[in-house]
Amino acid sequence: MKLKMLLLSAALLVPRPAMAGLPAVRDGDIIFHTSRSSQSVAIQRASGSPYSHMGVVFFRGGHPFVLEAVSTVRYTPIEQWIDRGAGRHFVVKRLDNAATVLTPAAVARLKRAGEAFLGRPYDLTFEWSDDRIYCSELVWKAYDRALGVHVGKLQKLRDFNLADRVVRAKMRQRYGDHIPLEEPVISPASMFDSPALVTVAKR
Repeated sequence: MKLKMLLLSAALLVPRPAMAGLPAVRDGDIIFHTSRSSQSVAIQRASGSPYSHMGVVFFRGGHPFVLEAVSTVRYTPIEQWIDRGAGRHFVVKRLDNAATVLTPAAVARLKRAGEAFLGRPYDLTFEWSDDRIYCSELVWKAYDRALGVHVGKLQKLRDFNLADRVVRAKMRQRYGDHIPLEEPVISPASMFDSPALVTVAKR
């Protein structure tokens, strides 16, 4: 039994073969791209990063999917997810200590924590409740609740570049005159820059 578990653990730590030019990924990898959604430019300018959307990779039936928060929290085949990004550019990152942290049991917990949000609507006002979920919130909470790992630093809404013209317009559209400046927020930029992650693939 011990030998079987060791072999299973070793298998999970080996990147799956890339398919049709797709990156070799593992369960739990975090993938980033520049969204072409209507709010993408505002997110980029507010956070100072080109990366405005992200999700976490899990294999289903032997194929890689991205668990993401878009209109709802859902699974998307990784090739479709990449196609949606600007220029099909993406970056895949992984915990720097994944070899010891992402055991089969840990991956199962991480997947359950993420799937607990399946079907939740997208959060247009970036609130920290679980009623509605935005992309980086989904990944941050899954890692936090399953593994106690904090990927990226929580900030307040006031910490972002709210003076930018595009950002101001989007904020006015979403909040009117009542902007919750003290609301906790986790951004794709903060997670992308986290020292807990290392880059394993990009295009």
